[in-house]
Amino acid sequence: MPIVRSKICGITRIEDALAAAAAGADAIGLVFYPKSPRAVSLQRAREIIAALPPFVTTVGLFVNASRCEINETLDAVPLDMLQFHGDESPGACEGFHRPWFKALRVGNGEDVAAQIARYGNASGILLDTFVAGMPGGTGERFDWSLIPPSLPKPLILAGGLTVENVQQAIAQVRPYAVDVSGGVEQGKGIKDAAKVAAFIERVRSTM
Repeated sequence: MPIVRSKICGITRIEDALAAAAAGADAIGLVFYPKSPRAVSLQRAREIIAALPPFVTTVGLFVNASRCEINETLDAVPLDMLQFHGDESPGACEGFHRPWFKALRVGNGEDVAAQIARYGNASGILLDTFVAGMPGGTGERFDWSLIPPSLPKPLILAGGLTVENVQQAIAQVRPYAVDVSGGVEQGKGIKDAAKVAAFIERVRSTM
């Protein structure tokens, strides 16, 4: 089985970013959505990224942000990749000179394969749990059997992942990567270093 990558999202502190990197995380996520309890300021995001060692991908998460807001963030923060977690159209995700992926929420009766097909220029597709009124970070998992067996893009699995269930998720879904936030926290936006390390260890040991 190919190596599964791991992303630790909702990083708000330098020490949490360093703990994720030390544990072997492939990427960290920084949330630029003011309504999120895990949102970071531009200054804090710069400080976190400046503290990271090489080869950890930094992902900026946006929810229905304007092009002006995204460009202002990119002018201030050296992000490697963009994650669109709202209702953005394919066109709204393009033109920022960064690779990007689109988050889609599963469980609202929509055709998942048809949604994925719309985002042909995405580097990957993240599937998260549908909860009305919440763009993500719900801490709830969806029915993994709803994921089409063959996808045209690398799949990033999110939604309710924990140390306890990530191996089952990987065995069943075979994703390119897994994305966790609340499942490795001791409080909103405050990561638990031991849980982060255990999560990544279980990802790496799953065959």
